[in-house]
Amino acid sequence: MSNSKIVPLEKDFAKWYTSVIESAKLVSYSSIKGTMIYRPNGWAIWTNIQKELDKRFKKIDVLNVQLPLFIKLSDFTKEAEHVEGFAPEVFMVTKKGKEDLVDPYVVRPTSEVLFCNYFKSITNSYRDLPIKVNQWCSVFRAEKNTKPFLRTSEFFWNELHTIHSSKQEAFASTVECINLYKDFVENFLCIPTLMGQKTEGERFAGADNTFTIETIMKDGQCLQAGTSHYLGQNFSKTYDIKFTNKDNQLEYVYQTSVGLSTRIIGAIIMSHADNDGLVLPFGVAPTQVAILPIGSDKNPIILNKAKELADQLSKQYSVYLDDSNKSFGFKISEQEINGTPICLVLGAKELENNCVTVITRVSKEKTQMSIDQVANSIESLSIEYNKQLFSTAKQRMDQSIVKANTFEEVLSIVNDHKVALAPWGGTPEEEKMLKVKSNGITPRCIHSEISGAKCFFTGKPAKNLVYFGRAY
Repeated sequence: MSNSKIVPLEKDFAKWYTSVIESAKLVSYSSIKGTMIYRPNGWAIWTNIQKELDKRFKKIDVLNVQLPLFIKLSDFTKEAEHVEGFAPEVFMVTKKGKEDLVDPYVVRPTSEVLFCNYFKSITNSYRDLPIKVNQWCSVFRAEKNTKPFLRTSEFFWNELHTIHSSKQEAFASTVECINLYKDFVENFLCIPTLMGQKTEGERFAGADNTFTIETIMKDGQCLQAGTSHYLGQNFSKTYDIKFTNKDNQLEYVYQTSVGLSTRIIGAIIMSHADNDGLVLPFGVAPTQVAILPIGSDKNPIILNKAKELADQLSKQYSVYLDDSNKSFGFKISEQEINGTPICLVLGAKELENNCVTVITRVSKEKTQMSIDQVANSIESLSIEYNKQLFSTAKQRMDQSIVKANTFEEVLSIVNDHKVALAPWGGTPEEEKMLKVKSNGITPRCIHSEISGAKCFFTGKPAKNLVYFGRAY
């Protein structure tokens, strides 16, 4: 039975999405359009994402830094393609107190310029390279139509930037990072992905290549979950980032930038949640295990046993003990809304049999387990839980992809809330024409190179097989 606070997703997907967020108390709206107040539940999810990604970054020798919020306009405008890509979205500071700034400040929409200035100041020799650094921060982009996590004027992310002495090493780093994201999203967040290069028209402004992981939501729309950009020497030549190579000659560095943002929380919601609320992967959940004593007001031994169990499990997991006098129905509904993966129920019958009733958020089935076995069983329960989450999402994604060869077929597939896999040989200008003619269909990423086929939109020889869909 669905929760009455939540709009059924079959009835109105957009309202379902926002009602899940509101019911789970993830964010509140700010007085400034496009910004959000992250409530404890919402911020805990992001914090857990940060912790896990940081572990993975350290394994590839990435160190954390923190750079300023502002960029001088004169610095920002040096890289023309980059500026053109972000110009409509930037916020600017034009005054300091009552004085007009001669050189206004851009509030960072992304931090390539800041990293370039930093790299220039610390790079001298090939012995300094590679340099791999990351910052956790918020960035600001003016958005006309906003939606929690998906489109906000301020959002949080990681910005991982690297510089290298060779093209080969930089390109390898680009691929390494997108594979890191894919593994994280699929194995930690349990969301299957489509991974590939972006088409020329969809690349990051100023990049030679952009790799992406795309996810397909329950409504059939795509969501770009993370990107890794090979920047080549585009920025290093503009911002004069040089090093002395082994032959004692000056050379421009090769550069990459990588990012994954809080929109991934939107992907978690739209991949896993249901009409009862959030469904969270085990590792990202603010509460991984909830212990729900029932009737403890009448029998204090129940509460004592529940506290012992909570103390034992909290050494390894995030545990919440609901020792209130609320009814079982209220307690379990609250945990369903919040997406708690595992609930352990302890009442008079369980106490009598020295067991707990285990309920997982995915299956909602009730099983009995000896209290003495619980501590050693949570890990295996969590692994099976995540497997079920991923398997369900993967099956849905596979069923959402349909091959097409004509514009009419692509349009029909996407209008049916699916993703089309079709031959493409168009230019960036023709990508824009497709988007207008189809009411928002865009190439999401390249599946593979092909020959002997015609582009479904232009009729010209196709170069690639590409995923097409509408995207958040």
